[in-house]
Amino acid sequence: MTALVAIPPLILVGYYIPRLSLRGGPPTRMHDKLHPVLRDDWKKFQQLYKQFIQRERPTSVWEKICKPPAETIQAYESLCMKPLPTDVSSLLEKLVVLKLNGGLGTYMGVPGPKGLMNIRDKNNFLDFTVQQIEHLNQTYGSDVPLVLMNSPFTDEETQQSLQKYSKCPIHIHTFVHSRFPPLHKDTRLPMLSLENWFLSGHGDVYASLCHSGLIELFLAQGKEILFISNIDNLGATVDLHILSEMLHRDLQNPETTCDFLMEVTDRTQADSKGGSLIEIDGKLRLLEIAQVPPEHVEDFLSVSEFKIFNTNNLWVSLKALQILTKQDSIHLEVIANRQILPGGQDIIRLETAAGSAIGSFSHPRGVNVPRSRFLPVKTTSDLLLVKSNLYHLCNGSFILCEEREFDTIPLVKLGTHFSKVRDLQIRFENIPNVVELDHLTVSGDVTFGKDVVLKLQDDAAHLKFLRLASFWTVLPVAKAGIGNEA
Repeated sequence: MTALVAIPPLILVGYYIPRLSLRGGPPTRMHDKLHPVLRDDWKKFQQLYKQFIQRERPTSVWEKICKPPAETIQAYESLCMKPLPTDVSSLLEKLVVLKLNGGLGTYMGVPGPKGLMNIRDKNNFLDFTVQQIEHLNQTYGSDVPLVLMNSPFTDEETQQSLQKYSKCPIHIHTFVHSRFPPLHKDTRLPMLSLENWFLSGHGDVYASLCHSGLIELFLAQGKEILFISNIDNLGATVDLHILSEMLHRDLQNPETTCDFLMEVTDRTQADSKGGSLIEIDGKLRLLEIAQVPPEHVEDFLSVSEFKIFNTNNLWVSLKALQILTKQDSIHLEVIANRQILPGGQDIIRLETAAGSAIGSFSHPRGVNVPRSRFLPVKTTSDLLLVKSNLYHLCNGSFILCEEREFDTIPLVKLGTHFSKVRDLQIRFENIPNVVELDHLTVSGDVTFGKDVVLKLQDDAAHLKFLRLASFWTVLPVAKAGIGNEA
C-alpha cells in the first residue's frame, strides 16, 4: 500500500497521455493541456489515499463524539436583532459568492449540467443565481463577483451558457475541480482507467480555488468573505445579517473573529443524509452518515439525538483560507462510499465534504437558520414544489407565498413513475395548486388533470385519495386520473 502512495505523478501521466490520443495517434495539443491537470489530480489523490489508509476506525471516532457547546451555534434571530450598517454596500464590497456547479442532471433524466436545468419560467439555477447577484449590485451599487466551481463534466456547456451574461454587470469567474480514481473494493488499489475517474467531492473547493489564483485576486480587490453553497439550493441567497456577523470585529478580542461559519437548520425525518455538527477533542467537526459505524447509524438518524444538520451554506474568511491552504493545513475527513459500476465492479469512492474543513479553522461557528435557507432540488418531488404557486419569484429568489398559513413546506413523495423530469411533464397537465397542502404521497400509474387543487378536505374520497390524519396518499388504482380538486 505504501508503495502506491509514493508513485511519481509523471509515471501515471505518461500512462494516460497515449490512451487519450484520438484514434491511437500521437498526443494532441489538447492532450498536452491535460498533462498538468492529471498530474495535479493524482497528487491530491495520493494525499487523500494516504489519509484513507491511516485513518481511525469509525468506532474509535464515535466514542469521542460530544454535543457542540451551545455558544458555538448561534440562533439566526439573534443575528437579525443586530442593526445593519447604514451603508450596506460596505458589506457587499467584501463579499465573493461561490456556487458548486459540478453535478449533472442525469438523476432526474436531464442531460448536461444540473445548473443549466430548466426550473421555472424557462430559467435555470444559474439564471436565478445571476439575477440575485445582479439585483444586489444594482440596488446597493456594489460589485459582488460570482465564482463557479465546475467539473470536467459541466465546464464546457457552462462556459457556453455564460456567454448570454456578457452584458450583465457581474464579474463571473470559473475554475474546475479535481477527479480521482476509484479503488477496487477487494485490493484497495486505484483503477487506472480514466473513464472510471469520478468527481472528488466538493471538499476540493479549497485546494482548487487556491490553485486557480482567485484567492490572491480577490484579496487584492479588498474582498474578505467567501460564501459557498450548492447551485441547486434555491434558498442559499446572500444574507446581509450573516455577512455582517462575519465582518464584525470585536475590538477587545479581534483575534476571536469568526473565520468559518456553517449554516445549519433543524433536522426532520426527511433529512437523514445530512451531516451534523459535533465536537471532538474540543473542536467543532462535521459528522457525515458515511462516517458512522453501522451499529450506530440508527442513533445518528435519531432527530432527538442529532437535532441539526449542515445545509452546506458556508461562509469563509478568505485570508484564513489563504493561510491554511498555503500551509497545507486544511484537514478534510475522508468519506469512503461503496458503489457498483455499470460493469459490475465493486468499488470505493474517496470523497471529501466542504463542511468538514470547519475543524481546521481557529474560530468556527454554526448558525441555526430558518428552513427557508435550505431549498434544494434533488428530486422531481422537490421540483414540483418550486414550480408551483407555493413560491413567488422576486429578483431570482424564491419567496414562500403569503397565502400559506404554515411556515413549513409540504412533504411530497412522488413514486417511481414520476422519477424523471419528463415523467413530471407527462403526468401533470399543469402544476397543481399546493398552497394548502400538508403531505402528498403518490404511488403507481397516476396522472393529474388540469388545474388540480391539492389540499386537506373531507369530501374528496371519490377522487381515489385516502386521507390519513393530515396525509394525502394517491392510491395505485389501475391507471388513475385525478380530476380538478383533491
